Amino acid sequence: QVPLVESGGGLVQPGESLRLSCAASERASSVNTWGWFRQPPGKEREFVAAIRRGDGATNYAGAVKGRFTVSRDRTKNTAHLQMNSLKPDDTGVYYCAATSSSWIVGSMWRAEGYESWGQGTQVTVSS
Repeated sequence: QVPLVESGGGLVQPGESLRLSCAASERASSVNTWGWFRQPPGKEREFVAAIRRGDGATNYAGAVKGRFTVSRDRTKNTAHLQMNSLKPDDTGVYYCAATSSSWIVGSMWRAEGYESWGQGTQVTVSS
């Protein structure tokens, strides 16, 4: 497992943007796939987006496709989630995840495929 530190959550109004970041500390070179998940209030955790470190291949949940963009910085061993046009339904605790596995795009959504998790950051979208 690799320690992960998240940042960037907060309270915004509908239509605004937020950028989440996730930094891996030691042994970061072992991260080959980054994932983002969220847990809305009173609901189960759900997949948001993921990116493969090597070639940048991505996967997005349908609810965020076209509004969210996942990226990674290989030199800084960080991943980011740019969230635009935020909606109240986007409210929840957002978790960064990482794995040494280089998942195929079709498997990136599986939470059990990630062995390292961040502490979570709260995102609230409300007017």
